[in-house]
Amino acid sequence: MTTQITRHSIEAFGSKVFVREAGDRTAPAIVLLHGYPSSSHMFRELIPLLAGRFRVIAPDMIGYGGSDAPSVDAFDYTFDNLTAVTRKVLEHLEVASYVLYLHDFGGPVGLRLAAAEPHRVRGLIVQNANAYMEGISEVFANLFQPLWKERNEKTLAAARGFLSAEITKMQYTAGARDTVRLDPAAWMLDQAFLDRPGIAEAQIALFIDYEKNVASYDAWHAYFRAHQPKTLVVWGKNDPFFLQAGAEAFRRDLPDAEIVLLDGGHFALEEHAPAVAAHIGRVFGQRTEAETVRSFYDELGAGRLDEALRLLATDVSWNDPKGFPYGGNLVGAAAVKERVFARIAADWPTFAITIDKLVASNDGADVVAIGAYTGRHGATGRALHAPFAHTWSVSRGVITRFETFTDTAAMRDAMTA
Repeated sequence: MTTQITRHSIEAFGSKVFVREAGDRTAPAIVLLHGYPSSSHMFRELIPLLAGRFRVIAPDMIGYGGSDAPSVDAFDYTFDNLTAVTRKVLEHLEVASYVLYLHDFGGPVGLRLAAAEPHRVRGLIVQNANAYMEGISEVFANLFQPLWKERNEKTLAAARGFLSAEITKMQYTAGARDTVRLDPAAWMLDQAFLDRPGIAEAQIALFIDYEKNVASYDAWHAYFRAHQPKTLVVWGKNDPFFLQAGAEAFRRDLPDAEIVLLDGGHFALEEHAPAVAAHIGRVFGQRTEAETVRSFYDELGAGRLDEALRLLATDVSWNDPKGFPYGGNLVGAAAVKERVFARIAADWPTFAITIDKLVASNDGADVVAIGAYTGRHGATGRALHAPFAHTWSVSRGVITRFETFTDTAAMRDAMTA
């Protein structure tokens, strides 16, 4: 089945940000943050591989891909500002929590987001995005460090040379396992965007600002140690810019990080997208609390009551409001089946639970469902439409508590001749 990928723009601070999206909006979110000199186009093969399991969001940073590329006079090209734009996009999309996929320049953007709001981060996927001095190669240092020290004709000329078509192609081919299998359209598209008027000045501004990323390494390491985000490192081990040692260094502060070294270069996804997707699914593919609740409703809707009840803890606390004709304050799945669902099935030939919105708390443990009960009572023949709010608590994959808030009068009216 073909994956439907939507492509649209979101306004943030006066600029339009191009975004690719795919997957169920209620699924756990993965935010794909691209690196230099690419765009969300670098994830073109990964997105459909993840969309069956995740909500996938891939924005183009300002100055890249399909996003606006204002002049340096109109936009201050710093990593702080790229982060602010990304945060605004996620707020617009109402993404409360997410796994961050970090590549190259996407690394410092994502780590700024994570360190500022760690409660939103469900995990990190790091692909050739450096956060340790061990990862900085001599090639990288020789280009950037003189520029950080002094902006003069020589250092600026070297920076401009890094924007050439030859270097853009080299970033894809250097260290690749099999260069003849690479799609040249990838670096040709990147170069077309780099060659736009004013883009050279924007990129050089970011090259200069990258010094602040290195200065932030200690703060990011402190974030790692304090919050221990679940971390998967998938790294092209032949990258001439960000070295294999930079991948292995993550274990210093994240001892449980899983590190996978790929036989590839800086753009390892060009050759290893299926393998990377498989690792992501294995590490982050477990069902979230919201998905557990959604599965309960789905099983009920499909007529599989016993399957739904298996999602309840053996000592689940089930709470219906005063005046509700079924349930009450119950403990245990057996009581819920007997006192709630068996009685509803006997009284209502047609009864449906429709969910309009499902919202999880920031930590994911509590879920609120907004919807309505509909049906027709068997004895009176009267129709029912009663809006509700359900609150759920989920722990270790099972539902531990349920409470409903609904229009009990509407239900009693439908049951009264």
